[in-house]
Amino acid sequence: MADDLPVPSVDDVNSAMTSMPAAPAVRLDSVTRAYGQVRALDGVSWAFPPGGFTAVMGPSGSGKSTFLQCASGLDRPTSGTVWIGDTDLGRLREAALTRLRRERIGFVFQAFNLIPSMDVEENVALPLRLGGGRVDRDRIAAVLGRVGLADRMRSRPSELSGGQQQRVALARALVTEPEVVFADEPTGALDPRTAREVLRLMREAVDVAGQTVVLVTHDPVAASWADSVLFLDGGRIVEELRSPTVASVLARWDGVAA
Repeated sequence: MADDLPVPSVDDVNSAMTSMPAAPAVRLDSVTRAYGQVRALDGVSWAFPPGGFTAVMGPSGSGKSTFLQCASGLDRPTSGTVWIGDTDLGRLREAALTRLRRERIGFVFQAFNLIPSMDVEENVALPLRLGGGRVDRDRIAAVLGRVGLADRMRSRPSELSGGQQQRVALARALVTEPEVVFADEPTGALDPRTAREVLRLMREAVDVAGQTVVLVTHDPVAASWADSVLFLDGGRIVEELRSPTVASVLARWDGVAA
């Protein structure tokens, strides 16, 4: 009888909730992006786990940049659905989509895109100012400390090295504490030592802060910092490589790019 059923304790409920799988940080369902007769993406479906680091690779013209643009809400797919957490991007008007990108997503590109007339602190504060919220200087100082630039807050971009400018760009991406950071070839213009430092900071964002990172790259060394690598070709995901190493990425890359 129903009256004889045991009543679950608070611990039982909490344990059950903890064991439930977390919703994907980003999900693409049958996403196609066509430009005229050309399908840059062709029915792509994938789910990115929260707190994961995924690299995306593929030959020139494989759809990597289009993949990032659609997954991050910078471009709308021709068909299919993109979700950030529990939000269907296709249901958002442009103003709401802009707000979501500003508050819940961070972007890092090969070009640093810093404003020359602003100092480091002002560049990092820009997403907070654009959002109309209070500029928390303690938060800015903390994120600059994370990227090793706490002592350069008053410097202009022209006074910084390329690696330092990219670390400012990364701090700007992290200052809103986004759910997901999308990075498009962020180490492409950096020397190997500086690139390694930027990748270490991205890895730290995943391991320490629990953020999700999606990295588009052509560099097997950069990809080896990720938890897994997706290979695109012809606008489709053709393979996933888990626990990548430089050697395993190179081996798979040769097969995809052949």
